[in-house]
Amino acid sequence: MPCTRIAMWSGPRNISTAMMRSWEHRADAQVWDEPLYPRWLSRNSIAHPGREEVLQAHQEDLDAEDLKRRLAGSPPESSIFYQKHMAHHLCPDTVGDWMAKCRHAFLVRRPDRVLCSLAARYPEAGLEDTGLPQQVGLLNLLDSMGLPAPPVIDADDVLSAPESMLRALCDALQVPWDRAMLSWPPGPRVSDGAWAPWWYDKVETSTGFGPPRDDTPEVPQAQQTVLAECQQLYDQLCEFRIRL
Repeated sequence: MPCTRIAMWSGPRNISTAMMRSWEHRADAQVWDEPLYPRWLSRNSIAHPGREEVLQAHQEDLDAEDLKRRLAGSPPESSIFYQKHMAHHLCPDTVGDWMAKCRHAFLVRRPDRVLCSLAARYPEAGLEDTGLPQQVGLLNLLDSMGLPAPPVIDADDVLSAPESMLRALCDALQVPWDRAMLSWPPGPRVSDGAWAPWWYDKVETSTGFGPPRDDTPEVPQAQQTVLAECQQLYDQLCEFRIRL
């Protein structure tokens, strides 16, 4: 069966797991939850929640060459292979030809919302933890590989108009629209990574997108020093943003 591989590159706290739920609810799709995370975690001393449990549960995802082979693969009985990636998890040794076999897209969100949400789970979070510098770097990498500029979608746009934004995303990725993407049953998934208990509590209660928040969050003092730089990177990515 011909397979369309979709690499969705996000930063944390960008409704990326809800987006994965949306694609997984399609009958023609199979998803892979942050395939690059275990290897990235193993190569960094960062004290992420559940670090040891994640590494123990994902021993099969630590070899770079095997990861690249599987990322270029085709799941059985599925015509869409949706890969949920965090941009800052891409290590130099996991860059490879598999990327040319995917259709890429970026998921972004207002930096003040990202920093507030991220700091609540990981108080030491800084610029590199937002994924924004890595998304901009990845944008340049894809261009150097001769790949088209990826469509960029903003999380708040999706929450405000789920059907319109997802239709536009499907069109940009050249895959058929499916109304099943608008809702899903609550609860955990077998496809969720071993980090789900520390990060997925809210998405496990969800059954769809929205509504968007209408407040202006107060960025914690520890993150305020990087807010302006985050905003500059976000604005650069938004040059490719899908707007209705």
